Amino acid sequence: MAEQLTNLLELLRYNPDEPLLFTSGLFLFLFLGFTFFYGFMRRTVTLRIVYVTLFSLYFYYKTSGLYFLLLMFTATSDFFIGHFIAEATSRRVRRWLVALSVCINLGMLGYFKYTNFLIEIINDFVQDPLEFQNIFLPIGISFFTFQSMSYIIDLYRGKVRPLHRWIDYLFYISFFPQLVAGPIVRARDFIPQIHQRPIVVSRAQFGEGFWLIFCGLFKKAVISDFISLNFVDRIFDNPMLYTGLENLMGVLGYALQIYCDFSGYSDMAIGIALLLGFRFNANFDSPYKSATITEFWRRWHISLSSWLKDYLYISLGGNRKGRLRTYLNLMITMLLGGLWHGAAMRFVVWGGLHGAGLALHKWTLNRFSSFKPLGSEMPRWRRIIGILFTFAFVCTTWVFFRAPSMEVAGQVFSQIFTAFHPEIFLDFVVGYKWVLLLMAVGYLLHFASARLERRTLQVVQQLPMVVYALLMTALIWLIMQLRNGDVQPFIYFQF
Repeated sequence: MAEQLTNLLELLRYNPDEPLLFTSGLFLFLFLGFTFFYGFMRRTVTLRIVYVTLFSLYFYYKTSGLYFLLLMFTATSDFFIGHFIAEATSRRVRRWLVALSVCINLGMLGYFKYTNFLIEIINDFVQDPLEFQNIFLPIGISFFTFQSMSYIIDLYRGKVRPLHRWIDYLFYISFFPQLVAGPIVRARDFIPQIHQRPIVVSRAQFGEGFWLIFCGLFKKAVISDFISLNFVDRIFDNPMLYTGLENLMGVLGYALQIYCDFSGYSDMAIGIALLLGFRFNANFDSPYKSATITEFWRRWHISLSSWLKDYLYISLGGNRKGRLRTYLNLMITMLLGGLWHGAAMRFVVWGGLHGAGLALHKWTLNRFSSFKPLGSEMPRWRRIIGILFTFAFVCTTWVFFRAPSMEVAGQVFSQIFTAFHPEIFLDFVVGYKWVLLLMAVGYLLHFASARLERRTLQVVQQLPMVVYALLMTALIWLIMQLRNGDVQPFIYFQF
């Protein structure tokens, strides 16, 4: 008995090698226990807020250890800064308070995320390198700092009212479904939902939440993990061992992998929140259907792209200060967006390419009146060409995003353009038949029509509970059959 208790306590402690994931059995166990007691708190608002907040803090402890105190510090500092902003009568004081919040949040983000990068750059230019230990990057720090900053800025702009209880703000910042990998939830969208009385989850909401969790789990644990472990990782570990054809297919595989991984997490986060009575905005909208790069960024990681637009691009002047300034603002926004994803030159290149693409598209719209910003406004033939061109551009930039270094990225392109060897295609198909099958399934599902998706959801919402249980059981069985290693972390955990 004592040994079993010790094992249980060890399981519940933070383990840096096994962060808590939505796809793990431990999370399922904890979530079932959590929802059992949550069901008794539909009408008791304060007790529910405290209960969910404590579980969220434990959830973050299981992913980043004692860095959950960093999360509490962010929530506490911005709660009080927000209170002072609401009380201040001077516009100048309000601006200084916003600047203080931004400095605290970006300073904290910069220390944990970019110190290693800056020291490496310095060491490249000095004779006596600086000695330092790698600084641990707390999971999700980019998400909860951006989320907290949105509250302060919206409060300053008069778009939200201040929260009067610290526990309410801590609940908003720490809410576990979106805590570690988004979506970035705006205060004006989420805060009005906090004091619902009672929490009501309709049959349609439950069915939608279940379907989002089911689809997210399928995308992540079946498609993304399988093609990553069995193909994509091998290519990017050493591109020179493979032909250009294999490298090209690896790039296409990664495009699907990162979409299924990140949108899968977002789907599960949105679905879990929906089961708890909270609705998040969609974070992905079939981005590879985009016919322009502008449309792509309206469909990909919507919560981040809209955040960058509202709080960075518009703050820089947006498109209000002339065309040249507009192009510059787009470049700055996307370069900083690239750095947000990681402290490495390859992320700067990735962001710079997207910034150049957005600026070029904006120039094209100004130069040629027949061009449209969105594919839905184009003739069908032009839209198809636009989708192919945009997808090719996005896949090209994904090489820099995925490659461990600029050198490896160069090797991928070198193999594609100098050692393609199409004659091995049949052997390649035979050797990677299951990978290619899942890639085909993934892309077919991605390009399915919105009408088919809506009809499928309507059918799922009418299914009895026993069918939900059978579907989830079948999916878990499939995951266990395909899994050939440990549970794979989500790609965006590193950001």
